[in-house]
Amino acid sequence: MKCPKCDMTLLDGARFCGSCGTTIAQSATPPVPPTAPPVQPTTQQQSSGGAFHFDTDGRGQGRGYTWNIEHQGAFALAVVNLQPEQSISAEAGAMVSMSANIDLTSEMKGGVFGALKRAVGGESAFVSTFTAKGGAGEVTLAPGAPGDIAGIEVQNQAFCVQSSSYLAGDTSLQVDTKFGGAKSFFGGEGLFVLHVSGTGLLLVSSFGSIHRKVLRPGEQYVVDTGHLVAWEAHMKYDLQKAAKSGFFRSFLSGEGMVAAFTGPGEVLIQTRNLAAFAGLLQRFFPSQGGGSGFSFGS
Repeated sequence: MKCPKCDMTLLDGARFCGSCGTTIAQSATPPVPPTAPPVQPTTQQQSSGGAFHFDTDGRGQGRGYTWNIEHQGAFALAVVNLQPEQSISAEAGAMVSMSANIDLTSEMKGGVFGALKRAVGGESAFVSTFTAKGGAGEVTLAPGAPGDIAGIEVQNQAFCVQSSSYLAGDTSLQVDTKFGGAKSFFGGEGLFVLHVSGTGLLLVSSFGSIHRKVLRPGEQYVVDTGHLVAWEAHMKYDLQKAAKSGFFRSFLSGEGMVAAFTGPGEVLIQTRNLAAFAGLLQRFFPSQGGGSGFSFGS
């Protein structure tokens, strides 16, 4: 800046001229534009890229109901709040509690033949339907074994579900018991698997937590049959012995039969095996010979 009287060059912000002593009028300081906050990188929720659409917050809504999963982890509980005259279907025996105005009906879904298939496949021959009468109502559901519950939004898709992992679902879903062939029998999974298709809420349970595995096209992946929860219905899989050296060594390894999947597709795996857990507990129960079940060293 310069002095207006003697044209002496001055420092910016000087109050008077050091040459002639003229007082420098201070002009209004232009406002400093606000500094824009630094742009934070957008944190995107990680997605496995699989076909199973999980509600990661453990809550959601469907046709005439809302739901949430409480106590997630080892002892999860599904809470379904029904609007008046709305319904939810569940596996027989899954109900923990319900409002007094909930009407419970059990039916042989698919008729006598459908009930027979369900019974042979290791499920109950009956399906329970819960309907809120005269007002809104609540139903709570849980599996028989400790473990987690996952809510899956089925969007015009088809999945295969292990019979013990199916907990409940929207009444619009088509749940059928499909023949799995002799290979599924020798794999310890029974002769049938559940085929779930359509659009709506599907609640599945697991013994332990659920691990998601997405396979690329042509990728192969092996899962112990006792750890299977669900998989995409179009996926190809073969049941085979775990050890390639023979059935005897395979069973000695404690693995028995495994399912070899080929991608693309997604498989849901439970982190614990109920049959293996039952085997660990067996030593603590009295033997069939009438013994006490306790062993004392000599």
